[in-house]
Amino acid sequence: MKSCLVVDDSKVIRKVARHILETLQFEVREAGDGREALDRCAEQQPDVILLDWNMPVMSGMDFLRALRQSDGGMHPKVVFCTTENGMAYIRAAIEAGADEYVMKPFDRETLESKLQIVGVA
Repeated sequence: MKSCLVVDDSKVIRKVARHILETLQFEVREAGDGREALDRCAEQQPDVILLDWNMPVMSGMDFLRALRQSDGGMHPKVVFCTTENGMAYIRAAIEAGADEYVMKPFDRETLESKLQIVGVA
């Protein structure tokens, strides 16, 4: 079974994402910020990470940079999931190592297509 780490400071978004991902046969774990997400990745590397941009403690971009610079060979697919939709944000996310980008709010079809694009669905 493929695994996904949902990283978002909103419990509602995590719950919605979990429901969608579980219907797509993913094992789902959650983190409320980037620091917690790094800890979860150190425990068990997921196949894909659904990542929010704006979070307390450690932002999505800071998390992504730390993840991609880690020595542990952690290179899961990363799908940014955010309300930030400017081209500058998207470009910055891709340059930092994101594999795909999805806008909130999202539905099952949209999320499934993004997961297919990155090769995990």
